[in-house]
Amino acid sequence: MAYTRDTAEVLGLQVLGWLITNDELLPVFQGASGASEDDIRSGAGDPAFLGSVLDFILMDDAWIVACCDAIARPYDSLYQARQLLPGGEQVNWT
Repeated sequence: MAYTRDTAEVLGLQVLGWLITNDELLPVFQGASGASEDDIRSGAGDPAFLGSVLDFILMDDAWIVACCDAIARPYDSLYQARQLLPGGEQVNWT
């Protein structure tokens, strides 16, 4: 699937939906990001926030597999979508 900015945002929302139902991983995300429940609610409409959600999930292969299996997406889809959201074009070599 060729992603557009809009489809990347939709995928980001699907990942966020999966994350908020994951009782073990959601507190880890909140601790790492400092995001409160209100921040998550308001961030759902912010492409930069959705990019940060994808960044978080992309930190661990097991999280990628679990998320993609749950939302029925190919494993590389999160990375492809991330490239189209704000900050995704930046390469981090460290």
